[in-house]
Amino acid sequence: MSAEPKVSIHPSQASLAAAVAARLITRLVDVQSERGTATVVLTGGSIATAALQAVADSPAHTAVDWAMVHFWWGDERFLRAEDPDRNAVQARAALLDHIGADPVKIHEFGSKDEFPDEDAAAADYAEQLAAAARDEREADADAVQPDARLPRFDVLLLGVGPDAHVASLFPELAGIRTKGATTVGVADAPKPPPQRVSLTLEAINTAQEVWLSVSGSDKAGAVGLALAGAGAVQVPAAGARGLRKTLWLIDQDAAQKLPGRLIDQGETAD
Repeated sequence: MSAEPKVSIHPSQASLAAAVAARLITRLVDVQSERGTATVVLTGGSIATAALQAVADSPAHTAVDWAMVHFWWGDERFLRAEDPDRNAVQARAALLDHIGADPVKIHEFGSKDEFPDEDAAAADYAEQLAAAARDEREADADAVQPDARLPRFDVLLLGVGPDAHVASLFPELAGIRTKGATTVGVADAPKPPPQRVSLTLEAINTAQEVWLSVSGSDKAGAVGLALAGAGAVQVPAAGARGLRKTLWLIDQDAAQKLPGRLIDQGETAD
């Protein structure tokens, strides 16, 4: 059973990034107080990178034991390992290199340096996820795993494209239609680079909490369609749901086409 979306509206891109950072720090502290470790799934894009930088800049970030946080990614561009366009490279520069994260707990998608194609990289990531799930079960027989192929994801972060894609799952393409797998190779993404690797929607929807962070008027149409109940194949963002919480964190520009019922129910941040 997935959670219905809740909306939080912020006045600017900067305040949105700060809000995502503050929520993430708070959530990780809460999870660690319950279980000792925590797992977050990162994403790419300008808001995601700004939010990670805001985490690094926040005095409150020291409340998190970062050495006990596992980091995964929702998707990655299939490029050379140190290409600056890779989500992992951007995340390291913004946050991971500055907080004492355990390198063993940073789980990057494979790169062109390691694999012949995106399908091989996707298969390897599926194996990494399955191995982490097994380790989790061995460490805690009571571990909550909605899917035995996946570790528990406490928070999964997503951006949303103007076409309503999430991770590297694009409207109408094979990735968003993939069933029975946790990862997928994408050979024909409509935005560069065309070769990518991604979690599937099935994998995304095992997360305890899914947060979609969106900024800019060019995303307003995608936000409006997703929250109006469009189908996931046509509007992938509509299909992203957390088990306990589905949270849309958006700025005023991205909120321009929200359904009226959600504007009424949404939380407007100062």
